[in-house]
Amino acid sequence: MGDIAIKEKEMARSARQSKILEIISTKEIETQDELARELKNANFEITQATISRDIKELGLTKILSSSGKYKYCFVGSDEQVISNKYITIFKESVISVKLALNLVVVKTMKGLGGAIASFVDKLNISELLGAVNGDDTVMLIFPTTTFASQAVVTLNDMLI
Repeated sequence: MGDIAIKEKEMARSARQSKILEIISTKEIETQDELARELKNANFEITQATISRDIKELGLTKILSSSGKYKYCFVGSDEQVISNKYITIFKESVISVKLALNLVVVKTMKGLGGAIASFVDKLNISELLGAVNGDDTVMLIFPTTTFASQAVVTLNDMLI
């Protein structure tokens, strides 16, 4: 396989795994079949073996939800170091990070706003008041322009 084909395959995997993180953060997904159905609805062609591999690579686990069903989730502690896998997904999903007064606007690939917002929350950025996301945009809210500026530098450094 050539270098270009390998790079395309890695980008497709990162986009798919970003979508998985978004799906499990917005819906109660109990089985791999449900996850496969959601991915197919989002135009990802997927096999059962690939889903199993993605679940393992992302470190997903099942927890009991408030509805009494088990669902997939990413469980991490505040002390957990963000893995290279998540940083790679961030790099390949984010188009730009820009400052707007005390706000930071993160543009993402279509459909990945939720996954990137969830990832940014896990970064525990100093003084982040909250994150709001749409389909392809995340808005990070800070109390001052100074904190927002520092966050822009941090996030842009991750893109390098």
